[in-house]
Amino acid sequence: MSTDRLLVELVEKLEFSSPADPRGVPAAVLLALSPVDGKDDLGLVLVQRPDSMRTHAGQVALPGGAVDPDDPDGIAAALREADEEVGLDPASVRVLGSLDRSYIPVSNFDVLPVVGLWDGRAPLRPNPAEVAGILRPTLRQLADPANHGTMPLEELVGDAGLRGRAPDLASPVFWVDGVIVWGFTAGLLSLFLRSLGLDAPPALPRA
Repeated sequence: MSTDRLLVELVEKLEFSSPADPRGVPAAVLLALSPVDGKDDLGLVLVQRPDSMRTHAGQVALPGGAVDPDDPDGIAAALREADEEVGLDPASVRVLGSLDRSYIPVSNFDVLPVVGLWDGRAPLRPNPAEVAGILRPTLRQLADPANHGTMPLEELVGDAGLRGRAPDLASPVFWVDGVIVWGFTAGLLSLFLRSLGLDAPPALPRA
């Protein structure tokens, strides 16, 4: 892949795929990308879950969730969730396509990653029931080796959180504003960065 093309052009030229049938509960997340003034870079929207949530408490994720019965498809679900969680107007997002689904055995969710562009100017508002904070890293910041690496899963979740998984299993991680991004979200970001020819930690193996 050529490295002299603008990052936004590389994103637009990705080989997006038609969504396959989900193996588990259908879900979707949105990679909402926006230009960075004066730089060949793209911003990304991440959300940090409240510590009070029953699952994934305090973890960082992409906006998204389960596909509702009223959602026409996974793309609509990703846009709806981003609107509900951070107030990102679906009409402001130009959807480019979707990436390959990722099945998460521990939750039985089958996640469709949706890629879209927006101008990044409208203020985002976290829904306190679902979002404790919004993080806005850029892709090149994530690709900086100083901001990513790997960590033993046991160190991230403790012995009880391993749930029978191999104790030597490691997760890709990103450090964003002092917060650790790990697990499924970090694995997806690793694959996405690598598809653009950017540096990233090794992704989690696919189930």
